[in-house]
Amino acid sequence: LQDIGLDTVDANTHLGFPEDARQYGVVPSLLKDMGIDSIRLMTNNPRKIERLRALGVDVAGTISMVVPKANPYNKAYLQTKQDRMNHSNF
Repeated sequence: LQDIGLDTVDANTHLGFPEDARQYGVVPSLLKDMGIDSIRLMTNNPRKIERLRALGVDVAGTISMVVPKANPYNKAYLQTKQDRMNHSNF
């Protein structure tokens, strides 16, 4: 669908999926089983941080995955993530 002009958000919703269908419910028990009390999360996605914290995960910090300069192959994708999903890509 992206090949016909839909961005990543529109492609997901066109297929009947939410913008981001990832599920994090298992994360707290996995961290507990591994003896991990808190995490530093590599992400540009503020919703991911919110969802994990809502599940009781101690997100002690984040490490941004910044793309210093977009290229012709990833520019539209990264711009969509920033504009429509509030990611901090650049």
